Amino acid sequence: MLQNNPELKSKIDQLWNKFWSGGISNPLTAIEQITYLLFMKRLDELDQKKLADSEFTGEPYTSKFEGQWIPPEYRAKETDKGHIDANLYKIEKSTLRWSEFKRMQAEEMLLHVQSRVFPFLKDLNGSESNFTHHMKNAVFIIPKPSLLVEAVKTIDEIFEIMEKDSDNFQDIQGDVYEMLLSEIASAGKNGQFRTPRHIIKLIADLVKPQLGHRIADPACGSGGFLLGAYQYIVTELAKKAGRTDFVTDEDGFVRTSVAAGLTEDAKGILQCSLFGYDIDSTMVRLGLMNLMMHGIDEPHIDYKDTLSKSYNEEAQYDIVLANPPFTGSIDKGDINENLTLSTTKTELLFVENIYLLLKKGGTACVIVPQGVLFSSGGAFKALRQMLVERCDLKAVISMPSGVFKPYAGVSTAILLFTKVFGPKEKVDKPATEHVWFYEMQADGYTLDDKRNKLEGYGDLQDIVHKFHTRNPETDTDRSAKCFCVPRKDIVEEGYDLSLSRYKVDKFEQVQYEEPEVILQRLLQAEVGNLKDNDLSNVESGIVRDLLELKRMVG
Repeated sequence: MLQNNPELKSKIDQLWNKFWSGGISNPLTAIEQITYLLFMKRLDELDQKKLADSEFTGEPYTSKFEGQWIPPEYRAKETDKGHIDANLYKIEKSTLRWSEFKRMQAEEMLLHVQSRVFPFLKDLNGSESNFTHHMKNAVFIIPKPSLLVEAVKTIDEIFEIMEKDSDNFQDIQGDVYEMLLSEIASAGKNGQFRTPRHIIKLIADLVKPQLGHRIADPACGSGGFLLGAYQYIVTELAKKAGRTDFVTDEDGFVRTSVAAGLTEDAKGILQCSLFGYDIDSTMVRLGLMNLMMHGIDEPHIDYKDTLSKSYNEEAQYDIVLANPPFTGSIDKGDINENLTLSTTKTELLFVENIYLLLKKGGTACVIVPQGVLFSSGGAFKALRQMLVERCDLKAVISMPSGVFKPYAGVSTAILLFTKVFGPKEKVDKPATEHVWFYEMQADGYTLDDKRNKLEGYGDLQDIVHKFHTRNPETDTDRSAKCFCVPRKDIVEEGYDLSLSRYKVDKFEQVQYEEPEVILQRLLQAEVGNLKDNDLSNVESGIVRDLLELKRMVG
């Protein structure tokens, strides 16, 4: 993670401070403007790389900066100002590259980026694209030429540092982006927390998404889970194609974002596989750019409230991965009528909605606050009963409270379940036979606000291995870190899913010395401490009391 590269972290801090001192003090505004610049830089680099790959392999590639571009407002032949000759407003796309405009003088650069480069980015995928639609209201508001020049210089330095670790470049790129996201002052508001990337990788390894699966996140934020699923699929396809030059990351996972080796069919399928929704338009834009910076040309991320009446998708996805908002609430009158739980708590409604979004046989992995596992309220119990009876609830993994620091110390758990019965189907026999519980005690990082990397992987790789090799007939020791619990026991406990309800504390017998032996050792220590071996006072003070105790015990 980024914390282990102090040089890179220092540059990110410098960039952040430049925006702060340059007059952009709102954290969310700053991250959006920085992201636009990162996107410009990354777009140029990816395009240059694809051109070089094309020359090497002979496969055709058309540069995004080839030819000319006409701003949308000049494309119409007739406007309210009369006839316009669009040819007069053609711009050579090559001048819109980062590597070109960064050489300009400060005033010229700011004007060029404001009036040409940024409008070009907004129009990048064509007027009908989802990206263009959500970028419509985006604005480039860097006010000072000097700020833009300094920001461009610092971003170039950041990329130079990243290129030193070229084997893991994609992952570091993600870390830079996520560190910027972590600076948002509103992080943690209404229970919205950025999911650590190693937890996303853990969840992907548990679920194992495959090419062709329709994958969704109904509260996607910056698109971390979608990117995690994409990277997992690309990595598995690369393994099947015979690639062996993978490097295990510091959390024990093997990942690549490089999709260059994929067939055109595989690329096409992947492009149509990922779907994300969020109620924050800024986060939708950030999510779109995040996925595009990692090689997904046209992400399906949209502005929607997936709990509201305006959203009516059902049984559409093979996999749903999510870390929905905790402790939030929704207007009762706007709750989707398909949601049956009698509550306005978003942490409950999101889990029910995820169940509805799954196809039969589809699998979900969702992070919930620990209270969902044991709270006695009617809606809480009804949700747990649904997970046990209508779904095959495969796993409940409790996580330590520090996982989401510095945002919050909330205790959370991972629920992994497969949909077996639809909401209106009769349940002849509850779908869950056994639930596998695991008590994560360490995730490989300190559990304080600093979240520094520790040696080893914590419990991450152990969780992956033991989940995929779990056996309800042998995993019965409830004093162990993980164990299986039959449905019968869970029903008897009122569908309580908290690990502590079933875990048995194991006490080891400790052998102590006889009291007289302990007292003799204490007496010897005290007498030895007397100055000049003065034994005349051994009957006074603490020694006298010890002798009395010794007489009492015989």
